[in-house]
Amino acid sequence: MKLPKFDYACPATIEEAVALLARADGTARPISGGQSLMPMLAFRLVQPSLLVDLRHVPGLAAITIGNDGVHLGAKVRWCDIETSAALQAAQPILTAAVRHIAHHQIRTRGTIGGSIAHADPAAEMPCVAVLCDAEIEIVGSAGKRKIPATSFFKGPLMTALQPDELITGIRFPAWPAQRRWAFEEFARRRGDFALAGIAMFFDMRDDKASNVHIAAFGIGDTPLRLANAEAALNNRPLTEAVIKACCRAGHQEVDPPDDIHGSSAYRRGLVDYLLGQSLRRLAGHSAKAGANAH
Repeated sequence: MKLPKFDYACPATIEEAVALLARADGTARPISGGQSLMPMLAFRLVQPSLLVDLRHVPGLAAITIGNDGVHLGAKVRWCDIETSAALQAAQPILTAAVRHIAHHQIRTRGTIGGSIAHADPAAEMPCVAVLCDAEIEIVGSAGKRKIPATSFFKGPLMTALQPDELITGIRFPAWPAQRRWAFEEFARRRGDFALAGIAMFFDMRDDKASNVHIAAFGIGDTPLRLANAEAALNNRPLTEAVIKACCRAGHQEVDPPDDIHGSSAYRRGLVDYLLGQSLRRLAGHSAKAGANAH
């Protein structure tokens, strides 16, 4: 399909971009990589009066790693994350998640800020942001603000962003080197959106899992922290009984919708399976840990 008619602007500063969005009074859309927005335009799912192209806005494409964690500019591309050895060492779950995103061609264009702003509930990076207690950095006409990822996603393709606001970066807290983590998803074909996915991490103290974080995606309107599953594992050893209790809690905690790709019961079963697979690898109950469980 042909794209709908719209005006186009390519500002040179973040201030100019914000001003253009504000003047459009909610009818403009920013565009960076465009890997989600362009198909939506083609299918008339959105029909903005103005596209604000961020390609020339400086200062939004840096990867910064420090003692306090990782900061990713909104225009950091998936391929930048995927190929960064420093980021692999500092925040390995990020690079693991990115390898599940679409295909190589899309990863050379798509950006982390675009994915967070798009807020597809089956997308990988919103889930990782929620899992890691990341902070979304935003600028708008009223100035700068920061929103925890756990409060940012409001529904399918819905966020806390105001019409005149842009995401400028995402900050992830520091990641201990010995942290155990896993990222697993199931899709019909490699590169498709996940029918269900699980991300988790925890630290080991006195042979018990502590600081347990577990999140799921593709099973609701937003990425979800699985509080009951976390509680079933937290401060407990990684025994088979504990793993089964965690899986049971996760299975009961989610309530996916039925759709053409799978029933609610099927997706709940996937959550149970992915949790168990991840935890057994992390506990060493299988012969060899998979590439996405460490």
